[in-house]
Amino acid sequence: MPSNEVMTERELITRREAVFRVTALLGGVALVGGSALLTACGEQRQANPEGPFTAEDIAFLDEVADTILPATSTPGAKAAQTGAFMAMMVNDGYDARDREIFRKGMRTIDDATQKAHNVSFMKATPQQRLAVLEVIDREQKSYSDARREEQRKKSLAWLSDQRQESAPGANAGAATAVTEKPSAHYFRMMKELALLGYFTSEIGYTQAQRYEESPGRYDPCVPYKPGEKSWAPHA
Repeated sequence: MPSNEVMTERELITRREAVFRVTALLGGVALVGGSALLTACGEQRQANPEGPFTAEDIAFLDEVADTILPATSTPGAKAAQTGAFMAMMVNDGYDARDREIFRKGMRTIDDATQKAHNVSFMKATPQQRLAVLEVIDREQKSYSDARREEQRKKSLAWLSDQRQESAPGANAGAATAVTEKPSAHYFRMMKELALLGYFTSEIGYTQAQRYEESPGRYDPCVPYKPGEKSWAPHA
């Protein structure tokens, strides 16, 4: 196998592991564009009508991510350059609809900060930024819960229609469409990408988590005490 194909396979394994881990951090809910995030490097994406993210956009995303994952005993998301990662993943992994929602969400955060504190998000204090994002996070939680419930009901209705269609004399084609999923909340996207970007960065791997260079000793059962850092995975 050519070396470039080997590298692509390794990158895919690493990305898949990262997506699965962040999915677990988010309570088992699939990431927005999860399947696309695994294969986007090899797919042709539609051109973004808004153009690439600017340096100002990336700086904005850095501050959003750093508000979600601030520096504590370890560096925060901005130090890991998570904003640039988020921008890259939106461009390369999201479809046109989700890219538009994400972009509009950035403007919504800025407008909300201006309304609440009479300053832009970039000029707000860390406390002001946190207060704004906490309100938005509660909104996205309610929205995401309602979205999952709506999908559950559509799935149940689709199963019911399938049973009716299989009955003698049924009207074919009456099944309820469930293929079109409602759009995700923009802040859900931002949280997912902030976590994914941070915990797959060098800082996230070696400082926020415990990392041991491979090959290492295999320990099938390692004692864990509450509050200890988790172990970083290997591809």
